[in-house]
Amino acid sequence: MINTAIGNTPLRKCNFLSASYNSQIYIKDESHNPGKSSKDRAAWFMMEDAIRNEKIKPGGTFVEASSGNTGISIAILARKMGYRAKIFVSKTCSQEKLRILESYGAEVELCDNSRGMHIFNSTQYLAQAYAANTENAYFTNQYYNSANIKAHYKTTGPELWQQSEQAVTHMLIGVGTGGSISGIGRFLKEQNRQIKIWGVEPVRSVYQGFVETGMVPEFQELHDAIEGIGRTFIPGAFDPQVVDRIFQVDAEESKDIAKQYYAQTNQLIGYSSAAVLACLEKYKEEMNLKEEDQLILFFPDHGDRYIQKLYKEKKSQSSKIYNSL
Repeated sequence: MINTAIGNTPLRKCNFLSASYNSQIYIKDESHNPGKSSKDRAAWFMMEDAIRNEKIKPGGTFVEASSGNTGISIAILARKMGYRAKIFVSKTCSQEKLRILESYGAEVELCDNSRGMHIFNSTQYLAQAYAANTENAYFTNQYYNSANIKAHYKTTGPELWQQSEQAVTHMLIGVGTGGSISGIGRFLKEQNRQIKIWGVEPVRSVYQGFVETGMVPEFQELHDAIEGIGRTFIPGAFDPQVVDRIFQVDAEESKDIAKQYYAQTNQLIGYSSAAVLACLEKYKEEMNLKEEDQLILFFPDHGDRYIQKLYKEKKSQSSKIYNSL
């Protein structure tokens, strides 16, 4: 079956980071999925649900609003199962992702932004409108589809619990649709309420304020552009009840640390993975990690999808953050 290749991605200890932060730091590397991202999980659950419940007929078109990775996953699965894919992405989507989408036969629509259903020229609004007005088209709607959370509750969470030998104490996850942190957080909290579930978003994104106050903050400026994470609205796929705290980092911090990590490890990490590392560095004192703590960093995709944005001028030397190692 198609879905048997999805999931069961490795959890590996990062000795470099463990030594840097005097704690037990592990990386959940989702680039080992067939589509090289964690979005394969949600895409399969959403598409399988639609097919099983006859929300789409054979040969129909799966429609999604995506920063790229969910679209890629849907395009791959649609091709394998005999469906088509129509993906709405914002103009900030990386060129690497656009090429991959097209290579899998997806029809791609570039939109002005991805600011939610209420904005007429957003990816979400246009994707929904297209599906509503096109015969045999189904909008998977990852921002409001409960299967997004279910995918991580049923697969990623149990994997982490088993792979960590039930020793995980902290999770650090970038927050985009909210599906990953909600599904993982829900499962792990059911196993041990003491596990800390932390999220990462760009500055001026709305999750932090929402978790702290229950209200959606209003900003005059748009949040920093860190591809894959950050929102101007709260999706239905986000469950604040299982999230202990949301941290914020800026785009430049994330770019810098991606280059530094590459210089030290020769590993290309994705944009939101870099934001996770930037968060760890920026808030290490507040996190107050102990030597025996086991922190898992959720790396949702591979850095080869962000060469132009993160690694166009690869540095051979690390800079200030890791220069003492």
